[in-house]
Amino acid sequence: MRRAGGLQLLLLLACTSWARSLQIPPEIEQPPTIISTHPVLLLHFLMTLLLSAVKLRATLSHSLSGQKMGSSSLRHRCYAFNKLGTAMSEEIQLISLLSVPNFPKQTFDPIKVKEGEPLVLNCNPPDSMVPRLILWTSTGLEQIPQDKRVSTGIDGNLYFSHTIQNDTMSDYTCVVSFSNIRTIVQKSPMPVVVQSDAAPDSPSPESCCPLVSRRRPNPTVEWIRMGDDLPKGTKYENFGKMLTVASVDESVEGKYMCKAKNSEGEEVHYFDVIIEAPQWVSGPPQNQLYVIGSDVHIRCAVSGKPVPDITWRKNGEIFRDDPGQKKRVLEDTVVLHNASPEDSAVYQCEASNQHGSLLANVNIMVMRVRRGSRGDIVLNCSVFGSPTPSISWARIETSGDIEGERFLVLTNKSLQIISAEKNDSGGFMCVASNSEGKSSITALLDVKDPTRIVTPPQDMQVVSGTAAQLICRAEFDKSLESSFEVTWMKDEEEIPLNFEEKYYLTKEMLQIRSVNLTDQGVYTCIARTSLDRDNASALMTVLDVPDAPVNVLITELQGANNISLSWTPGAENNSPTTEFVVEYEESQWDPGRWKELKKVPGNLATADLILHGHLNYQFRVYGANLVGPGPPSEPTKRHKTPPTAPDRNPENIKIQGHLPHQMEISWDPLLPIEHNGPGLEYRVSYRRQGLGDQWKESLVKRHSFVVRNTSTFVPYEIKIQSRNSHGWGPEPKVITGYSGEDVPTAAPRDVAVEVINTTVLRVSWTPVPPATVRGHLGGYSVHFLKKRSLLTPSRLLDERQSLSFPGKRNHAIVPQLEPFSEYSLTVNVFNKKGNGPKSDPVNFSTPEGVPDQVSILTTSNAQKDSVLLVWGPPPETKGILTGYLLQYHLINESSLEVLESLEKNISAPDTTQWQLQGLKEGSLYRFQLRACTRVGCGPPRAEESHTINPEVPALFNISSYVSDTYAKISWTATLERHDLELYVAYMNNREGIWQISEAVNSSQSFHLLDGLEPGTVYTVRLLTKKLFDNASIYEDVFQTQGEGVTGFQRDTLAHGWLIGTMCAVAVLTLVALIACFVRRNKGGKYSVKEKEDLHPDAESQGMNDDTFCEYSDSEEKPLKGGSLCSLIDNDGTGDSLSLGDYADEAGEFNEDGSFIGEYSQPKHRGSVSEPNGHSLVAQV
Repeated sequence: MRRAGGLQLLLLLACTSWARSLQIPPEIEQPPTIISTHPVLLLHFLMTLLLSAVKLRATLSHSLSGQKMGSSSLRHRCYAFNKLGTAMSEEIQLISLLSVPNFPKQTFDPIKVKEGEPLVLNCNPPDSMVPRLILWTSTGLEQIPQDKRVSTGIDGNLYFSHTIQNDTMSDYTCVVSFSNIRTIVQKSPMPVVVQSDAAPDSPSPESCCPLVSRRRPNPTVEWIRMGDDLPKGTKYENFGKMLTVASVDESVEGKYMCKAKNSEGEEVHYFDVIIEAPQWVSGPPQNQLYVIGSDVHIRCAVSGKPVPDITWRKNGEIFRDDPGQKKRVLEDTVVLHNASPEDSAVYQCEASNQHGSLLANVNIMVMRVRRGSRGDIVLNCSVFGSPTPSISWARIETSGDIEGERFLVLTNKSLQIISAEKNDSGGFMCVASNSEGKSSITALLDVKDPTRIVTPPQDMQVVSGTAAQLICRAEFDKSLESSFEVTWMKDEEEIPLNFEEKYYLTKEMLQIRSVNLTDQGVYTCIARTSLDRDNASALMTVLDVPDAPVNVLITELQGANNISLSWTPGAENNSPTTEFVVEYEESQWDPGRWKELKKVPGNLATADLILHGHLNYQFRVYGANLVGPGPPSEPTKRHKTPPTAPDRNPENIKIQGHLPHQMEISWDPLLPIEHNGPGLEYRVSYRRQGLGDQWKESLVKRHSFVVRNTSTFVPYEIKIQSRNSHGWGPEPKVITGYSGEDVPTAAPRDVAVEVINTTVLRVSWTPVPPATVRGHLGGYSVHFLKKRSLLTPSRLLDERQSLSFPGKRNHAIVPQLEPFSEYSLTVNVFNKKGNGPKSDPVNFSTPEGVPDQVSILTTSNAQKDSVLLVWGPPPETKGILTGYLLQYHLINESSLEVLESLEKNISAPDTTQWQLQGLKEGSLYRFQLRACTRVGCGPPRAEESHTINPEVPALFNISSYVSDTYAKISWTATLERHDLELYVAYMNNREGIWQISEAVNSSQSFHLLDGLEPGTVYTVRLLTKKLFDNASIYEDVFQTQGEGVTGFQRDTLAHGWLIGTMCAVAVLTLVALIACFVRRNKGGKYSVKEKEDLHPDAESQGMNDDTFCEYSDSEEKPLKGGSLCSLIDNDGTGDSLSLGDYADEAGEFNEDGSFIGEYSQPKHRGSVSEPNGHSLVAQV
């Protein structure tokens, strides 16, 4: 029995059309693949050397062969082949060395250099094609130490940025190692002498300054890429003097700057990095598997300078363009139309220029693939034998028989899979057996998700000149991602996407730049993989402005000055024409300039025009739609009109009176084209209104006229008529104007005021007679003067304000007065010319008002049944302060409801604090304080606070120590409250803004407030909750040191504290030394019993056993730095304060016992330290 040929099957999930290519699975037999090569092989000293130059992979047996590329080039290639194709390696260069590279024999005189000067020792290594390593050593091969000052350059030279005395050496040797040929050569030693600039034995009388060393500081090197960041993977070598980039591609190109600098100056050097060798643009082409009849595309995308030449081979043989056989070579792409199994081969793409070459082997396999209908697939297994073999099917993954309703074995023993699913992918084995033996064949089934467009392009309308974006999002099988592509067609023709100035394409979008009418059409998006494809279409309509009208004709209606213009509209370009615009140009007054004459609706194609006389016209028309105005038509022939009388009179006539006894008349002149003929002038007619006088007339050519010697502000009738040499214009309209104004002459009478409230009053008056206004009435002005505040009646003021009220009126409301003040008020009338005389002054006083809100309200020193409230008086009392109203409410902390409300009247106006008694313990209260006058109380200021729960132990010994820019808040915590979270809040009383710290553990015993302003008053609170609800354990007001404390006081206090502290430290240190000395003389460590006798109290048991005068009885072991003699209990539970807290401090105690003074950090002298702010220890 013979075994049938191999079977490979691929299936697409769902009934879709077949596509072109997919990745070759590694399980399928395929041509050999060269994994790596050695580009250079070395033959030295005329010895025969055989090296393995190629590593390869293939699923079939293979053979190797070599080919010499020329008798003198010593370049070879390696070919690996099997029955499916031939893979080819890159060129392998053989280098034959006839001699060993070496240095010439030389003898060097000593190189002398002054200390501090730079030095370069030249290596000049021998030329060789073999890689080398350059080192600098002594003749004993001891390597020269290198650092930022001394280093080896890439040229092999040894560089000294500056020399020192230790650089003097007689045998600087350059050593070159050729590891590939196992050879080391060295240059003759070079002696170097560094001469010192030593000072003379006895300085000259003129010189008394020491010599300055000439050593130069080591330069630091900085690398910069001009206009961009350094590439990824950048490394600095040779002490920062060499920049290396691991992976080089076009993104590395650019201008680089190396900057070396020290205190003496800096130097820069620029490098232009240009990648000229061939580079893959998006990686080398990949192996592909195609279906018979597909179009095969193999693209070799490379870049380089100059552009690389691309050579194509098939199985190592040159592959040429053959249009007759539908095999095309198009520069960087090979296209095989209607591929057949004979096209299966290894295709080579080789790109090369003068700087190097790239080679890619691409395995292309073209196979037959059986498809099922409606998602079904049939796997055939044709065998023959005698006796007739039996056939069975099994899954390779499970090694068991195939079961399930979707798997059927047909009568011809083929396997049918109904409605194939993705998890059906895998290997299927067909096993044929009879009495003579057994044979099997494997079929590989790969079920893929279908390619489908999920967001198709939509029909759209696009304005010409803008960009259009067509969206096309597709889903596909992720294993086919390398073959997935999206292409576009317009009106069934493929879009030339290489036209980058017009089109921009991504996998999800086609963008068309600067759309025009030629871009209108049906666009089809095609999403394809190597197995299937899907497409969707959309209509793009381009909207553009209308085309220019044509056939513009002139027809006279009633003479040359009355014509009809007609035209033929142009194409509307998908947007209806909304209007036509007729423009004209005349050659006499403004030649060459087109102006709008008339607009007509877009559904008309004619326009009746009335023209001016004595002009030479030509006309044109353009259409407009929603997109915009279109191009104009061609101009008509010239049309000349005869001269006529003016057809209009001047407009916008203005009558002004800048002076009391004259009237200035001005108007807008007629435009030149409105003259209708030569000799234009204006007739000005005027007369007093209502008197029946005759018109006075004047002819003028300018467009203004002044009537003099008029009465002040009287009405006139005026009319202006235009004329030229061919007649008068139409009868003009009569308008009324007034002669010049003057300031009013009368003051308002009967001025009275009505005080509405503490800040607002109503003022009334009798208006002045109209004749006394002597102009257009502007309105009335109210002037009021604050003479004094009734709180300080002896202090006279001069605060003036005024308000203007336009129009004719007899009263006004004056706001923004100040309560409890005395005012004086006057009123005057005004016109455009100015203010009239003021009325007689009226004196009045504003009543007393309620005070402003108190400036500050704080709560502190909360006890179980009382709270201390401290406040500041209101900024403005607005009357005589009579006291304060305190309202306080018991609050339910869970629901925030008011449980009880009480109030307290504080009748003493000078009171600024109040100890409120009779509160419930452990409760939340809201306090509201109002300042009051005889009229009433002002707005409240509110604060909240808790009374203390006696079951919760409180902190004690809370105090503050103050310096000029910082303060220290200290406390002592009981054992029960040793792990309490505290918050310190403080406020600059001038700014009124609270700041709160992060959580502070109570075991820390203190907290520093820094960044304070000198000579400034602050309020500080110690809180148990971060939410600032005024539930403070402690509150204090202090002033930082500054201008408030004289220098003499600070110095005196500081000296006193310093002397006392130093004396205490000296005495305690002496006692500690004596105690340690006595213990040492006893020998050994004291027993636990003795230590318990020394510290019988329970609190002392918490101390470390070896913290009190421990010593080692071994003479080789010195005392530990941490062995201290503790002089004061360090558990933080006592109420004594550390002397270290007062070292170098000066200050004073305020009335409530808190300490106010200058705080400074402890000065460490090695004898006294303050570990936690409460203990003083001495180091012995």
